[in-house]
Amino acid sequence: MAFSPWRLKFANNLQWIAWVLLFSQIFILVHSVANNLHLMEGTSIPEVLGSDVFFEIIEPGELGYTYRLRPAKDFGAPFNESFRAMGVGLIPVDPPSGCSWPRNAEFVEGNIALVERGECSFVTKALKMEEVGALAVIVADNDIKGDEHFIDMVDDNTLREVHIPAGFILGKNGHMIRRTLAKLRRRRAIINIPINLTYVPVVKHKQPPWLGW
Repeated sequence: MAFSPWRLKFANNLQWIAWVLLFSQIFILVHSVANNLHLMEGTSIPEVLGSDVFFEIIEPGELGYTYRLRPAKDFGAPFNESFRAMGVGLIPVDPPSGCSWPRNAEFVEGNIALVERGECSFVTKALKMEEVGALAVIVADNDIKGDEHFIDMVDDNTLREVHIPAGFILGKNGHMIRRTLAKLRRRRAIINIPINLTYVPVVKHKQPPWLGW
């Protein structure tokens, strides 16, 4: 039985619409995967994170998770094979902005400084922590509820050179690290940075439970 031309055209249109809907769903799924790390088994972290790196907190146990960090975009030293800090302290700086000489400078020296975004440029924070003697600086977003969006830390065009690594973490991670250490009356966490997750499927990396899924 032959189909009339209008029926064939209608059938072709339905097929075209079905393909459009299919590709739209695939795009949405891939976009969600790349942004939220909700990946299927077998997908490795470097396939979606590009230059982002990870560190792990090994003490205290309440913070014993893997944390994603976005390195500064165009200043500071890289977090690579030439920089490996295993079993080093992560010290919440006081005051948190890291724009002035910290009250706990003696503990920051020789460790990783944890500061908060705001009050001065990222470069100023990194330079101040370098002056104190920190090995690197981690800047947490000042939005303590922020659990999705990473900020690109860029140079402030003051032509100042930073010689230590600097990176950005989500505000909720920074807040939980500070709050937990304060609750436990600990001045530092012990971390390994960076850690190699090249062959670890994303679904198996130990993301903090307070982040949205």
